[in-house]
Amino acid sequence: MSVSGPTSPDGVLAGPPHDLGAGKLTPGLSDTSPDEGLLEDLTVEDKAVEQLAEGLLSHYLPDLQRSKQALQELTQNQVVLLDTLEQEISKFKECHSMLDINALFTEAKHYHAKLVNIRKEMLMLHEKTSKLKKRALKLQQKRQKEELEREQQREKEFEREKQLTAKPAKRT
Repeated sequence: MSVSGPTSPDGVLAGPPHDLGAGKLTPGLSDTSPDEGLLEDLTVEDKAVEQLAEGLLSHYLPDLQRSKQALQELTQNQVVLLDTLEQEISKFKECHSMLDINALFTEAKHYHAKLVNIRKEMLMLHEKTSKLKKRALKLQQKRQKEELEREQQREKEFEREKQLTAKPAKRT
């Protein structure tokens, strides 16, 4: 919007100057942006834009391609490193499981030795009990024999006493 009239005391133009035509916008005197009309005044050729783009690309593209290649190599190296780490982890797990297996075999040997010792002790105790049973049987037989002999001895003594005792004579 433009204001018509002479210059006011504060320095703002109240109307268009004589060298500007009526209906034309005065820079700084409108409510529109100061860049308005700049695009219309600037006529850019497509060839210049294309050359500027090519220049910008030719300047940054080699560095970007080298960076891209370096990142691809780094990614490939990381994949190889991850595979290697997984293999090493699996080897450690296998070693750990082998240690567990070795510990189990050691423990099995220990318990096998205990079982062998217990079996030996049981066989020894069985032999001892068998010997004690035989001895007890022999002692029992010996006692029975001795008691039988004592009983026979008592009977002999009783018979002898009976024979030694006086017998009254028979009267006929």
